[in-house]
Amino acid sequence: MQHFQILLDTLPAWLGNVLLAAGAIAAGLLLRWLLTKTLRYYRSFSDSFLVNALIRRLQHPLNFFIPVLILVLILPLMTLEPPAHRTATRLLGILATAGFAWVLIRLVYVGEEFVYHSYDLTKDNNIKERKIRTQLQFIRRLAVIGIGLLAVAAILLSFDSVRRIGAGLLTGVGVGGIIVGFAAQRSLANLLAGFQIAFTQPIRIDDVLVVEGEWGRVEEITLTYVVLQIWDQRRLILPINYFIEKPFQNWTRISAEILGTVFIYADYTLPVPALREELTRLLESSPLWDRRVNALQVTDSKEHTLEIRALMSARNSSQAFDLRCFIRESLVQFIRENYPEALPRTRAEVSYTDQGLLGRRPDFLPTTANQR
Repeated sequence: MQHFQILLDTLPAWLGNVLLAAGAIAAGLLLRWLLTKTLRYYRSFSDSFLVNALIRRLQHPLNFFIPVLILVLILPLMTLEPPAHRTATRLLGILATAGFAWVLIRLVYVGEEFVYHSYDLTKDNNIKERKIRTQLQFIRRLAVIGIGLLAVAAILLSFDSVRRIGAGLLTGVGVGGIIVGFAAQRSLANLLAGFQIAFTQPIRIDDVLVVEGEWGRVEEITLTYVVLQIWDQRRLILPINYFIEKPFQNWTRISAEILGTVFIYADYTLPVPALREELTRLLESSPLWDRRVNALQVTDSKEHTLEIRALMSARNSSQAFDLRCFIRESLVQFIRENYPEALPRTRAEVSYTDQGLLGRRPDFLPTTANQR
């Protein structure tokens, strides 16, 4: 170290400073390269998702932070005038703070990706996964905002003028807090609603909701609003406190499993047991049925038709919709092909007397009308 210092003393001050800065930057980049190389070497033996995420997320932040950190460490070796030294110290401190905050934010994203990878959201029964993802998304946003605010505060406090102004501002914090509280009352209400939703979880990511007459899935939950992806690919944006103040339907609150119904209207002559057997055959042939519920009942007898309800179960609401469409179409086809006389019909009676026809059947009535 002494020999190195003697060598620097033999060079012009500006040249020594340039060489030190260039060497620090080169050493930082080399250190980052060695770190990345080590992680990639480890990845060749073990395909670790965490290592892949670290390499992908931290490459650019470390390219900035490590050279700046080494510049901070070698700054005492540079030959600088006191004003220049203070300026360089402050500048490098600001850059190091920003770089460290950048690294921390990327580490937060790495942690989020690792948890996402550990909990598969695509499986059928994903209640636990959606619960954790909803909480983690909210915590990640708060962590990023907190790191950013702390970094900005640390940078501002490095300036003497800001510290002096801060002492004077403390006297007005009380009044200012009250004013800001009134001005941002609705925003604060949304923020508190976000906390409540994240941890009590009336809704979660990928929940199936019926809101404002629209069916859709929760696509995103932010600090202030919720994005609902409607079945036809529209997006419904709602303030987050909507889900605290107003009623809505959550079809996946406890489980994604759901019951589906199909109503058939047929003539009184339809043999219901045959239709029940056909329903069982159709459900057993369909992969959409989860084999929990299979029922067919006459739920009402109207003036001209029977109301028949087919009840079935599915793993989730999307499969239930497809299953209901399949059963409805197949049952109607079964009745049409095997019991066409049991399709809904309109009957009329026409009476004859010695004087002639008392009533004439209108042309629009079916030809199967009973006559006497």
